[in-house]
Amino acid sequence: MNTRYSRRSWLVGSSAGLALCASAKARSVSAAEKLRVAAVGVKGMGWSDLSSVGSHAAVQFVGFCDIDTQRFDQVDEKFPGVPHFADYREMIAKLGAGVDAVIVSTPDHMHAPIATLAMSQGKHVYCQKPLTHTVWEARQMQMLARQHQLTTQMGNQIHSAKPYRMGVRLVRDGWIGKVKEVHSWVGVQGRQHCNRTDRPDSAPVPPNVAWDLWLGCAPERPFAPDVYHPFKWRDWQAFGSGALGDFGCHIFDPVFGALGLTAPSSIVADHAGTNDEVWPGPETVRYLFPGTKQTAGDTIQVTWYDGGLKPSADLLVVDGKKVLPEEKKLPGAGSVFIGEEGVMVLPHYADPQLYPIEKYEGKALPDVQGTNHWHDWVDAVLAGKQTTDGFDYAGPLTEAVQLGNVAALVPGTPLQWDSAAMQLNGAKDVERLLTKQYRKGFEVIAAK
Repeated sequence: MNTRYSRRSWLVGSSAGLALCASAKARSVSAAEKLRVAAVGVKGMGWSDLSSVGSHAAVQFVGFCDIDTQRFDQVDEKFPGVPHFADYREMIAKLGAGVDAVIVSTPDHMHAPIATLAMSQGKHVYCQKPLTHTVWEARQMQMLARQHQLTTQMGNQIHSAKPYRMGVRLVRDGWIGKVKEVHSWVGVQGRQHCNRTDRPDSAPVPPNVAWDLWLGCAPERPFAPDVYHPFKWRDWQAFGSGALGDFGCHIFDPVFGALGLTAPSSIVADHAGTNDEVWPGPETVRYLFPGTKQTAGDTIQVTWYDGGLKPSADLLVVDGKKVLPEEKKLPGAGSVFIGEEGVMVLPHYADPQLYPIEKYEGKALPDVQGTNHWHDWVDAVLAGKQTTDGFDYAGPLTEAVQLGNVAALVPGTPLQWDSAAMQLNGAKDVERLLTKQYRKGFEVIAAK
């Protein structure tokens, strides 16, 4: 049985979700207590996240969940004696009040089902990027976190690193003047990993893999080796979010942070083609955002490129003169902020570069330090505070990223987005792409 969401559910949530959410409250955790954490996904980014969170002296792990029994070797060596689970629903139900917070480090399609269940039970959440697989899910995650007054964090860890923090500070402090436009890019493309565009023949499911649990909310399909699990899922529309979803929440993060962006008003995408199974190859996505106090006009265009595309160095102009020296090349990934008084190139990720060189040479940069992204979340939970990358910030950022993926499914068509009403116009039946169907038992819990 699948679930479709009506206009009313977009705006106010489902009554079933509200009934479950109404009584759940987060336990207050003092600095003298251990923060009891459960993790869903224990290898790859799951291992990176949980080992980084677990290096905080106040953290005690109480549950590890993964659909593959061969993936627990690292966690068992570093954190022995923690119970194993294959089903996140069983883990959350069994641990009950014995878990305070949950780390979600799974393929994109399962972020929201797991995180919203945890939040509905009053659990603080750290969730990998992109925060969600769809626009609708991102809005629910933001609203649920606020409703339950939970401390949340998205796993775009470079948000807390010095280079990105420095780039944000320089723009906010006016080093390049008001910003006229931004160009952001990454070298990978939407079908980078599995190098195919069609479903392969089925194969027997290995005994160590709980395939039905890996599929989770996605429509059923047969297992195939070296195509979906454990990593190549990123290319498939049913499970991942392509190049934009993989890197957009990283590379757009300092753009949002520096300019104070909210929701785009229009989006249009062009690319080399795709089908109903995988994300597109090289693409360009143009966003138009309302202007802010950091922008030169009432609107600002932010352009995304991937798959080897990048902006022309000829765009880096101040007072009618090109400012990028001939010997300099744009990095393989990053953003260019074109201001009225200067240009900032912010690589992904390295220290920002300011142009023209002669204007900034010898000037002392502000004192900006990086922080530990994972420990920031733990400390905020213990202090009963919010993080700078909580779902109130990460939700709108993820909505913008996933709106770009919606535009990629109707290439060449300008779409208009009304964020307050959650209405998308410009193509026939395009609003259905803001959400998706869920298999019974793996639904997303909607907020008020």
